[in-house]
Amino acid sequence: MKKKFTFGLVAVCGLVLAGCYGGSSATSSSSAKSGSADGGGVFNLVVPQEMPTADLSVATDTISFTALNNVYEGIYRLDEDSKPQPAGASELAEVSEDGLTYKIKLREDAKWSNGDPVTAADYVYGWQRTVDPATASEYAYLYAPVENAEDITAGKKDKSELGIKAVGDYELEIKLTKQTPYFQYLLAFPSFFPQKQSVVEENGDAYASASDKAVYNGPFTLEDFDGPGTDTEWTYKKNDHYWDKDTVKLSEIKVSVVKESSTALNLFKDGQADDVILSGELAQQNANDPAYTSVKEARTSYIEFNQREKNSPFNNVNLRKAISYSIDREALVKQVLGDGSVVSTGLIPSDMVKSPTTNEDFAKEAGKLVSYDKDKAKEYWEKAKKELGVDSLEFDLMASDDDSSKKVIEYVQNSIQENLDGVTVKPTPVPFSVRLDRSTSGDFDAVLGGWAADYADPSSFTDLFVTGNSYNRGRWSNAEYDEAVKAASSTDAGDEQARWDDFQKAIKIISDDMGVVPVYQKAEGHLVNEKIKGIVHHAAGASWDYKWTYVEE
Repeated sequence: MKKKFTFGLVAVCGLVLAGCYGGSSATSSSSAKSGSADGGGVFNLVVPQEMPTADLSVATDTISFTALNNVYEGIYRLDEDSKPQPAGASELAEVSEDGLTYKIKLREDAKWSNGDPVTAADYVYGWQRTVDPATASEYAYLYAPVENAEDITAGKKDKSELGIKAVGDYELEIKLTKQTPYFQYLLAFPSFFPQKQSVVEENGDAYASASDKAVYNGPFTLEDFDGPGTDTEWTYKKNDHYWDKDTVKLSEIKVSVVKESSTALNLFKDGQADDVILSGELAQQNANDPAYTSVKEARTSYIEFNQREKNSPFNNVNLRKAISYSIDREALVKQVLGDGSVVSTGLIPSDMVKSPTTNEDFAKEAGKLVSYDKDKAKEYWEKAKKELGVDSLEFDLMASDDDSSKKVIEYVQNSIQENLDGVTVKPTPVPFSVRLDRSTSGDFDAVLGGWAADYADPSSFTDLFVTGNSYNRGRWSNAEYDEAVKAASSTDAGDEQARWDDFQKAIKIISDDMGVVPVYQKAEGHLVNEKIKGIVHHAAGASWDYKWTYVEE
């Protein structure tokens, strides 16, 4: 997921595509129904994967967060320039001098899609539900700065002790345990949005399992959604109860899941789709089309190894290094992806955050921490074989079953097998929701996954691989790494340069140990109907916002 900052939070300008999308003559008969900036219009959107969940407390992925960001709204909302602005709040928060107390006044005209008012109690309930161990939210760790959150998720305190309370119907007080430079961005992130207790409890286990099992407070409502992980079509309809409904120009957005780029391209050319994603040869072939644009994400795609069992061969650092050195990332991004994705030099993507003192990009300052070197690959493989007592190795490489991911793991398979004699890799593409489930349960050998920044700060990545984090799927563990990450959020939280240095140290540790293997920084190649205007993209955070989108006549 994507933002701007000063610190460690220095400007990551979310790429704003409003008014920048064009189209070719191929879309002159597009299905986008006529409208204007003054109202109306239907936007036909193609996405590459099913939505794994529509539950704010459970969501972990880009598809779900994009949906939730458009049908819900939090205290803040990222604007067209990726800056947090009052949304559910009537004004910016009043923050205490020590940075530990946030007082927030909520707007009194905000309503749920059933007409009920959105109140402070809805935020308190939503936050408590997410940190409640019974919910098993993998994103509960983002609440760590909030008073008592970590003790609650650990089962040591009751959720009622979370550092958020309603001071009347339309005022909140939030208590933090430590200064958190990026906290304002969390207030614009879906995991921190309000939830209506009566609706959650009324639906029980079926809550958010279908579009009519929830209520919404965002620019749109979710319609026609029949089930997480399986439904291939759903709709966002303009929410007539939304406080800022006059700004929303689209009447509806029709979403369809199409996994093959060739099929998506045909739909676009036939005028049945207004925004499609292309990769590989199709992206390269259409790169000069006026309707084509490449959108760079603050996202790193990486290979994670299952190190949960003591006898796992992937506990061997020389094996992990051999695999990393065997991958020609430059050829991958140019010949296989072709969509504007770039080679990863480390875990932290480029152009996400800059130094508080030198304004140097984090990734550039960290240097080239991963690279292709077939001689080193063979050298480390020889060391690994001796240490493991083997002459060969066979493992599955799992990934999502979209067109792009399948091609990537096939390329990685060939690259590893060509450079590491005796290693056999079996590409294992599975549906997106299955990949998430299997990654979480540890049912994999190696998996091509990735992470998009939830906010523009190195901690959005470094927190993932701390020992015990739910997103540390492979269970890599390093005490020195843990200490560096902890220092950044505790003893050094108020010292921008010291905090920066902690993150630089952590990144070098995980790279030296090859805890995960960064492969590429993701970009998406899109063909967009020239009539569709005002699509907003955030490099970090919930990626896409259609609040300001309209169909030009």
